[in-house]
Amino acid sequence: MSEQPAPADTAARQQLEPAAADGLRAYAAKTRANADQFAAVLEDIAENGLPAVEDCTPWEDLRETHLARLAAQRTAVA
Repeated sequence: MSEQPAPADTAARQQLEPAAADGLRAYAAKTRANADQFAAVLEDIAENGLPAVEDCTPWEDLRETHLARLAAQRTAVA
């Protein structure tokens, strides 16, 4: 995938509000950073092999941590 936007006929496209365009660019940057981090992990595994089981976190622990984080972000319903 190219990091350059595809050329387009700007007359046929609906332009976004500046705040919406900025938000979309921020989301794209965050997504790109996450993909780069994931790629780095895969490259490390390819170079050095899988980590020892003792050095890994069980997926159940990761799931519970993530669910607790989501629950803390959720607003209470009266």
